Amino acid sequence: MTDVFMQAAIAQAKKSLAEGGIPIGSVLVIDGKIVGRGHNQRVQKGSCVLHAEMDCLENAGRLTAKDYKKAVLYSTLSPCDMCSGTVLLYGIPTVVIGENRTFQGPEEYVKSRGVQLVVQDNAECVQLMQDFIAAKPELWNEDIGE
Repeated sequence: MTDVFMQAAIAQAKKSLAEGGIPIGSVLVIDGKIVGRGHNQRVQKGSCVLHAEMDCLENAGRLTAKDYKKAVLYSTLSPCDMCSGTVLLYGIPTVVIGENRTFQGPEEYVKSRGVQLVVQDNAECVQLMQDFIAAKPELWNEDIGE
């Protein structure tokens, strides 16, 4: 079964890669509809904070606390500390992660705070990141703060 929401996040990751950026994508879903899409734009915009999840939430615009409480955030890669903190701040109850093999954010902490994490171990997500890390390790290390 194809997960249309993860496929939308993967499309965002591929968009970032095509723009010369890091191939990570995200979508925010409320009531079965995508309300925000984003991709990592640190390279494209010279930003220190525009990870895919942050771009996605920015593109979703201002939402109510009630909206966030019923949202699902999809990300092709396990969210980092910054993006996980935003999930906690806004009370997003569920995060669907494409893969956490190439990078794993603070998943145990996020779960301890009551967030449901669903790790799909999606082969396409893994391949996107493995190929990118092999091709541009210095850019990847910059993105994760190493």
